[in-house]
Amino acid sequence: MQLGNFSVSLAVKDIAVSRAFYEKLGFSVWGGDQAQNWLILKNGSTVIGLFQGMFERNILTFNPGWDGDANTLPEFTDVRELQRGLKAHGIQMLTEADEATTGPASFLLEDPDGNQILVDQHV
Repeated sequence: MQLGNFSVSLAVKDIAVSRAFYEKLGFSVWGGDQAQNWLILKNGSTVIGLFQGMFERNILTFNPGWDGDANTLPEFTDVRELQRGLKAHGIQMLTEADEATTGPASFLLEDPDGNQILVDQHV
C-alpha cells in the first residue's frame, strides 16, 4: 500500500515564532500563506506544515499522487482505494472520502495511541 508523499502537520500556537524556529533548523518556506496562518517548510526532502488555529493536534499527513515537490505522479493509488483497503482491514475512519467522487479527497483516522493520520489527495 503506497500512501503517498509524507509530511508532518504541526498545530502551532504562533506561526511567526514557529517559522523563525524552524528556519534556524535549516527549513525554508516552500508554500502556504502566513497571513492565512499556514506555511509549508522544507529542509531537503523533509516537509513540515505549520498550522495556527486550524486543528488541535499534530497530524501525520500523506498525499497520494504527489512526489516530494508536489508534482503529480503518473501512477498512484487513489485515496478512495486506500480507504477501501484500510476499512477491509478493520480500520475505523474519523472522516471518509466520498466513494462516489473522483479527484481530490481525503480521509482521517487515528492510530492506537490517538495520533491522527490524514490521507489527503490533491489531484
